[in-house]
Amino acid sequence: MLLLIEQVLNGLQLGVTLFLLAAGLTLVLGIMNLVNLAHGSLYMVGAFICASVAGATGSFLLGLVVALPATALVGMAVELVVLRRLYARDHLDQVLATFGLILFFNELVRILWGPRALFLDGPSWLSGTVEILPGIPYPAFRLAIIVLGLAVALFLAWLTTRTRLGMLIRAGASNREMVSALGVDVRWLYTLVFGIGAMLAALAGVMAGPIYAVEVGMGESILILTFVVIVIGGIGSIRGAFVGSLLVGVVDTLGRAFLPGLLKLFLMPATADGVGASLASMAIYILMAAVLIWRPRGLFPAHA
Repeated sequence: MLLLIEQVLNGLQLGVTLFLLAAGLTLVLGIMNLVNLAHGSLYMVGAFICASVAGATGSFLLGLVVALPATALVGMAVELVVLRRLYARDHLDQVLATFGLILFFNELVRILWGPRALFLDGPSWLSGTVEILPGIPYPAFRLAIIVLGLAVALFLAWLTTRTRLGMLIRAGASNREMVSALGVDVRWLYTLVFGIGAMLAALAGVMAGPIYAVEVGMGESILILTFVVIVIGGIGSIRGAFVGSLLVGVVDTLGRAFLPGLLKLFLMPATADGVGASLASMAIYILMAAVLIWRPRGLFPAHA
């Protein structure tokens, strides 16, 4: 029971990290109709900036404070210089161009920080454990990630439903021509949305840095999971990104933790380990296929 609770919490922690990435990416896909493979590169840039500042000053929080706006500015610059030219192009052109941005950012990070992974330690006051239930301690930093992710989800829900900016974002996703005709500068709205998405990606990178390695190319593997989240949740939907992130995080974590052990009840240990690891890797894609059979546009499509 202790192991199950810990793994569920680990799944929630992975889920909220995916949500921070998926929320920005699904807005870009839903509003701009832009397939941005370089979103994971902004996750990497945020982690590297935070690790550099934290290493120089000894303050994780200062690294966080610097990394978020810096990455937002990088994202907005990329949108202005490169991506703005791709909105009228088809998705193949967008995929090729943003894949080129992945290569550009990977090499730029190697030039600026070198090929070795950087060490990023979390804040010292979150280095211990919290007893969430009697006899069940859990790392305080991972618990803080879960709480922060939930807080960001509530903030984004308020932003998109209760503010003028949110109204413009939803209107731009539904009918960008009408929004433009009403006098809204859609180009700058797109730039702002992309900057918000970049900041969320940076926050995910900063939160993941003390748990995973801060290294070149760290954004590629998690980007695949992020696209799975968006497909499951529904393109352009913050609510869908949140639900899809939690589903993917929990299914992936529980599958990797328990499938090999369950299969040992029926198979030889060596076979069970191999088959269990393979099935665990496939679990989220099986989940995605099942959701698409049931709801082809995802659980909560933005334009349903």
